Amino acid sequence: MMVTIRIAGLVLGLALLGGCVSQSTRMTKSLAADHSTVPPGKALIVFMRPSRYGGAIQSTVYDVGQPADTFLGIVSGKTKLAYAAEPGKHLFMVVGENADFLDAQLEPGKTYYVLVSPRMGMWKARFSLLPIHNQATAKYSLKSSEFAEWQHETEWVDKTAAAEQWYQENRQNVASKRQDYLAKWNARSAADKAELSLHGEDGV
Repeated sequence: MMVTIRIAGLVLGLALLGGCVSQSTRMTKSLAADHSTVPPGKALIVFMRPSRYGGAIQSTVYDVGQPADTFLGIVSGKTKLAYAAEPGKHLFMVVGENADFLDAQLEPGKTYYVLVSPRMGMWKARFSLLPIHNQATAKYSLKSSEFAEWQHETEWVDKTAAAEQWYQENRQNVASKRQDYLAKWNARSAADKAELSLHGEDGV
């Protein structure tokens, strides 16, 4: 019986992780004509999710700060969103079934890119934040043909009041996930963290 339940759960999980892409009704297609302009004194960071994998599951992104986190929005399959951040050190977080993190050192006037990458979880998609570096030899590179495809295949979205209301209703659950998974992040080696970091020179 337990095996049957596990198999059923796996089948459901695979179905949810398939090619179907569901965009959040709490986000709206951006009406901004130009997303290339960085606001004065700020850095721009773009979270993009070009993959259809796990398309039925939403991922939410945050700027982890003190004393409170900043909810940036929901990144569905085939969408991207931009966040104008203060220059300096940041810790960003994505939440799905799990929570994952990315360190960033941002310089003013530059734009940075992060890949929101889904993978198989126990019941639904888990997500990772992967830095897109400004070196041709990087695994994920701004200079690659893949990056050009990701830019073309994703559409800009903006956060709505409904998204902010969702966060207010769920912020305790988000905070709990942050606490659980941040401990695991902090236990990772310095080498692992360095690989999963955006550096000042990664901006363009």
